[in-house]
Amino acid sequence: MPPRTALTVWPLEGIPEIEAGADLVDLIARAAAGDLADGDILVVTSKIVSKAEGRFVTADDREDAITAETVRVVASRTSPTGFTTRIVENRLGMVSAAAGVDASNTPEGTVLLLPLDPDASARAIAAGLRERLGLRVGVIVSDTLGRAWREGQTDHAIGAGGVQVFEDLRGGTDAEGRPLVVTMPCVADELAAAADLVKGKASRRPVAVVRGRGDLVGGLDLPGARSIVRPLERDMFRVGADEAYAAGFAAGAASVSG
Repeated sequence: MPPRTALTVWPLEGIPEIEAGADLVDLIARAAAGDLADGDILVVTSKIVSKAEGRFVTADDREDAITAETVRVVASRTSPTGFTTRIVENRLGMVSAAAGVDASNTPEGTVLLLPLDPDASARAIAAGLRERLGLRVGVIVSDTLGRAWREGQTDHAIGAGGVQVFEDLRGGTDAEGRPLVVTMPCVADELAAAADLVKGKASRRPVAVVRGRGDLVGGLDLPGARSIVRPLERDMFRVGADEAYAAGFAAGAASVSG
C-alpha cells in the first residue's frame, strides 16, 4: 500500500442558495477558485443536489410524502408527546428515518425529496468538474442518517462518482501478520462524515473538499454508493424488535386458533 499524506478537509465558501435548475458544476468550480487539485474529493450535501434537480413536492402533510417514498416499514414508534418516527426502506434501498424527506429550509407547503439517482448525480458533477477544470476529482453526495444501536446522526454517502466506496483489505494482514478476512472499511461514509465536520448543519457551506486520499479517486464507472446498501437476503435486522415480536405472536396465535 502506498504511503499516505495527511488528510485535509475544508469547506467551499460562497455557494449561494440553490434553486431548481442551478448549475452545480459552475457554482462549485467558481467557489473552489482554482484551489482544487488532482485526487481531491468533493463532498456535496444531498439537499443542494435535490434543490438543483427540482425535487420539491407539494405536501401540506410531510407524513404523506414519507408514505409515498416508502417501500417497506422497518419500525415505527410514537413518543409520549404523540410524535411518530418511522424507520423505513425508501426507493433507493436505504433504511432511514422519514425516507429522507426533508421539510427544513423549503418553501411553505413543500418538502424536499432525495435526488432521484444520487449516484448519477455524483457522476454528472464529477464529469462536469473534470471537463471544466482538467482535474481528476471525485464526488460524494452525502446525507445525514442515524445508526442502529447508537444515538445521534452522522453523514453518510448516498451517491458517489469517480470514488471507490470501499477499501477492500481482505486478503491482507494486520500489524501482527494475522490475515484480514472481513475487513472492508466503507471509506465513502468515512469521507462524508469527515466533510460534515467542516460543513456543519446550519452554516450554508454545503460542499467540502477532502485532500489526501487521491488513491481512492478513479474512473467514473466505479460502483456507486448504491453498492453500500446491504442486500435484503443478508439483512439480519429486517424489522424492529417490537414488530418482529408482534408478527411472531400473531403467527403463534393463528396456529393455536387454527
